[in-house]
Amino acid sequence: MGLGTVAITGSAGNIGSVVRAALRDEFQRLILLDRVPIRDAAANEEARVVDLRDPVAVEEGLSGADAVLHLGGLPDESPLAELLAANVLGTHHVLEAARRLGIGRVVLAGSNRVTGFHPVSRLTGAADPVRPDGLYGVSKVAVEALGRLYSDKFGLSVVCLRIGSFEEAPTERRHLATWLSHRDAVGFVRAALTAPPATRFATVYAVSANSRRFWELPEPATLKYTPLDDAETYVDRIPGAELHLDPESPQAGPYAEPEFTLRHISH
Repeated sequence: MGLGTVAITGSAGNIGSVVRAALRDEFQRLILLDRVPIRDAAANEEARVVDLRDPVAVEEGLSGADAVLHLGGLPDESPLAELLAANVLGTHHVLEAARRLGIGRVVLAGSNRVTGFHPVSRLTGAADPVRPDGLYGVSKVAVEALGRLYSDKFGLSVVCLRIGSFEEAPTERRHLATWLSHRDAVGFVRAALTAPPATRFATVYAVSANSRRFWELPEPATLKYTPLDDAETYVDRIPGAELHLDPESPQAGPYAEPEFTLRHISH
């Protein structure tokens, strides 16, 4: 028996494609939203072309959904104006449409990059202060803030997933701490979409059970999912895996370097 209708924004993207394939048989219907046409919709999927910057189109696109998985937006460092339009305004349009349509649950794709300047020696949790490592991280701080606002003010049920390094397998040293396997990504999304209605607002790190992780896993009372995979399985394939990190170095690694952001700032 399916679990109702879920709309997925950014459904043609890397995470959206994996989650969609894994969950399509668990829900009665999936509404697939993206800027690009999706031409391989299954029998219980409906594809809709939607620009998240258009609030009217977003509301029309989400019509009929019981829950929303919001993955759409820019996925990395970009000029601030572009991030504000795609990530912040896009999320506002999704949340406002959910409010107007009476959608019961919105799952927002946040990012570990909202706390990238905490040191690797610190096991960081959702209650710790945000320390974004760039303009992209700033946009994701705003995404979480919008989710909190719509939960507190309008009663929406919102779960923010601070997504780790989503890869089939870890390929670099930082991934030994930050990796999010495909299997665990699906597990976190499933748990967020099906959390009890009493879950009014929650923010959790979506990361695999990596031995070297520097983010807290969610308490079962907050989100009932325990990740299964550990990047340490791949340690023999990772160059420099045996080197020790400076405990005061930022969790963001190279994303914290000034040059990573400066090239997106015009004068």
